[in-house]
Amino acid sequence: MQRFRFESVYFEPQIFQYELGKVLRDKFSNIPWIPIENHNNIEVLRNKPNSEFTRMKRLLIVGTRKTHRYTLNQKISDYLVPFTSSGCTAMCLYCYLVCHYNKCSYLRLFVNREEMLQRLMKKAAEGAKGTTFEIGSNSDLILENTITETLPDTIETFAKAEKGYLTFPTKFDQIAPLLTINHRGRVIFRMSVNPSELIQKIELGTSSLLARIDAVNRMCEAGYPAGILIAPVILVENWKILYQELLLTLAERLSGKVKRQLLIEIIFMSYSYVHRMINAEAFPLAPALYQKDLMTGRGMGKYAYRPELRQEGEVFFKDQMKKILPQAQIVYFS
Repeated sequence: MQRFRFESVYFEPQIFQYELGKVLRDKFSNIPWIPIENHNNIEVLRNKPNSEFTRMKRLLIVGTRKTHRYTLNQKISDYLVPFTSSGCTAMCLYCYLVCHYNKCSYLRLFVNREEMLQRLMKKAAEGAKGTTFEIGSNSDLILENTITETLPDTIETFAKAEKGYLTFPTKFDQIAPLLTINHRGRVIFRMSVNPSELIQKIELGTSSLLARIDAVNRMCEAGYPAGILIAPVILVENWKILYQELLLTLAERLSGKVKRQLLIEIIFMSYSYVHRMINAEAFPLAPALYQKDLMTGRGMGKYAYRPELRQEGEVFFKDQMKKILPQAQIVYFS
């Protein structure tokens, strides 16, 4: 079980109207609790310098989610659903959740889970039978569950509905609480992977590659449909060697049961001016992910790999997948 050493909790006073708010108050009663008006705009944190980024990861924010707008997705899922958390305690140097400095850097937990779950089940009941809802696009639910312990009940409650599927990705391997629950095959478990060298240097505070692969095998054995995200693909100098080694490791370590039904998503890294500024001050010894010669602008303050490099990457992965993991299906590139 992941052990957290939060320094303090910032909380909206209304959280104690919910059972989870009371549970968290008892769980972290030994550290300061600081009241705030709005979890989405904590002025004292927004004004901190970039160098404070890693320390802010040791803060826990607890509130209620007010926004429940579902976004069409049409990739692995049909909808992206704002759910029970936002942000993370890990420090992946490219994290797309760090969109506005000191608003999305820390972990925020939302205690009105039952309201969100009821809304989700109602939406599922109104939709087509195979409609899939992505509930982990704003955070890592396996990580969150090590704190709240609510994910098993979320899955079991949703599984009782007549329609719909849930899905979420993770970079963590603490999946033991999910192995024995009655999920009725209604949850698609997806593990995000990268070469071990990049995990160690860039995906700071996440599970190792081998631990992630073991988690996929165990979840599939427990009856969950399982998928892999190779995400984000980072075009470092020796990227072809690293990603070929990754595919070979997957072929060797994934169980036959996983490989027979394996769906793979491949997502190329995007980066931003915000990342550059934070990483330069908070992680001065970390690899520089901005590569001027390889990247082009994509929207205000954002960067993506040049189209010809992305095309080269797609050709590489298609070719290597045919050779190394021929059973697997690439669902999409992004």
